[in-house]
Amino acid sequence: MVWLEAMFVKYPEVSVYLAIGLGYLIGKLKVRGVGLGAVTGSLVAGILIGNFFYVPITDQAKSMLFLLFLFGIGYSVGPAFFRSLKGDGWRWVALGVFVPVVGLLTAYAVARFLKLDPGYAAGLLSGGLTESPAIGTASEAIRALSIPTEQKETFVSHIAVADAICYLFGTLGVIWWCAGIAPKVLGIEVREECKKLEAELGVQGEKPGVQPAWRGIEHRAYRVVVNGLLAGKTVAEIQTMAPAARIFVERVRREGKIFVPDRATVIGANDTMAIMARTEVLVHELGPAAMEVADLELLQIPVASFNLFVTEKKIAGRTLQDIVDNVPEAHGVFLRSMRRGEESIPIGNNTVIERGDILEVMGSELAIQELAPRIGTLLRPFEESDLSVLGLAVFGGVLFGAVASVPIGSLKVSLGASVGTLLAGVLVGWARSVKPWFGKIPDAAILFMRSMGLAAFVAMVGLKAGPLFLPAVREHGLALFAGGVMVTLVPMILGLFFGRHVLKLSPGLLLGGLTGAQTSTAAAAALQEKTDSGIPMLGYSCTVAFGHILLTTWGTVIVALMS
Repeated sequence: MVWLEAMFVKYPEVSVYLAIGLGYLIGKLKVRGVGLGAVTGSLVAGILIGNFFYVPITDQAKSMLFLLFLFGIGYSVGPAFFRSLKGDGWRWVALGVFVPVVGLLTAYAVARFLKLDPGYAAGLLSGGLTESPAIGTASEAIRALSIPTEQKETFVSHIAVADAICYLFGTLGVIWWCAGIAPKVLGIEVREECKKLEAELGVQGEKPGVQPAWRGIEHRAYRVVVNGLLAGKTVAEIQTMAPAARIFVERVRREGKIFVPDRATVIGANDTMAIMARTEVLVHELGPAAMEVADLELLQIPVASFNLFVTEKKIAGRTLQDIVDNVPEAHGVFLRSMRRGEESIPIGNNTVIERGDILEVMGSELAIQELAPRIGTLLRPFEESDLSVLGLAVFGGVLFGAVASVPIGSLKVSLGASVGTLLAGVLVGWARSVKPWFGKIPDAAILFMRSMGLAAFVAMVGLKAGPLFLPAVREHGLALFAGGVMVTLVPMILGLFFGRHVLKLSPGLLLGGLTGAQTSTAAAAALQEKTDSGIPMLGYSCTVAFGHILLTTWGTVIVALMS
């Protein structure tokens, strides 16, 4: 033990990696599908190690990792944040702001009632609202206070203690409320409500990893019979023979040779065509007119699959059916999946496309290249991150946070470097959604910044809080836990009635929006599993940007209010 502590003192970074490794193992432990998660697991692991060993941790190391995380989270939610501010999204803006504001006021009221210091109050907020980044913004705000250094360190340690006590119910409470109690309060069967909305949107629900056997688009080979309906017709005539649908003649075999025809090519008897069309068109239009054959060589058609990044204003806000019907370049290109931020969006005829969405499409490379300018930008794989934009954005965000302040009553709350960096990430993420060539950072890099940055930061906070954890739990543990229950549930209860009776939101979408406003991915996943539907994720994607930005900022605000 003495040797191990000496190693931690000499190489403190080793203890951080140990805490992260143990934290991810702790985070994987689940009871009935619910666990602490990797971030809180890293915090708990850091507290355990810090309780037995002295580990010197510098504030500069923590800040560098935390700023990297904040930029990553801002970069991810930037497009969704600005998208929600437009047009009909005001109701989601209202819900996305209402729930975090109620959470802040509840945490402040509970902290005042329990006479907590700023550190406990901040941990009560971060744990009860399951927003671990608030640990970092609160820590920075505490270090800016005009109090002795030793007291600052004590307050910062108290953040970790309160967060660890309140986080578990923070997760379980949102799941329990949204997936169990809230539907009963509304008097609805949430699964049926989601299925109704799926029908309205034209969504066909699918379970993860399970796909229907039906294929809407097919490639098949047909031989033209002598004196048949297709003999003597041009490719252009064949491609327009089906009313309200398109048929694509991709390749032709004639006298053993395969070639790509143009629209003027005349199809003769005994020619074999490789056709792409909707299955019902192939069955009803071509079935009676030609003979289907198995021609493996002819059907070896290269099919491309690319991601399209939606940036065009003329496309944003339109339904998929509208685009299929009125954008000629969309014919022959088929949508496989759709992402909004990090969330998969259910695909239906009435699903609305928004700027910043990523569409995974399939078709010939030429067809996709023709469609791309009408949608936005074709995303080709890239590996390098634009570190110049990242570095300058973080620098600018820190400068802005250092000089900017927000008046709250008689107080002037300085934003600080953390919130400034978060806002810089939001702006860069939004700019990327408008100009895809700007600030390119691969999704994998953003994921690493977010996961490693926050896990390492909270692990280091836990290492410093370790020696104070057990005494603090004995003194305030029960009160903090009870207070955390209030902080978790009050925003959910008031948010439910506000969203349903004031904003008139659909129940399935509303419940997903509540999980997003409280940034509870676990609750969103539980709700999706309970409803067997992706509809709640639509609501989650509408509010999660506001949840991340506001709840992270509340770490700074509650320290100012409690000081």
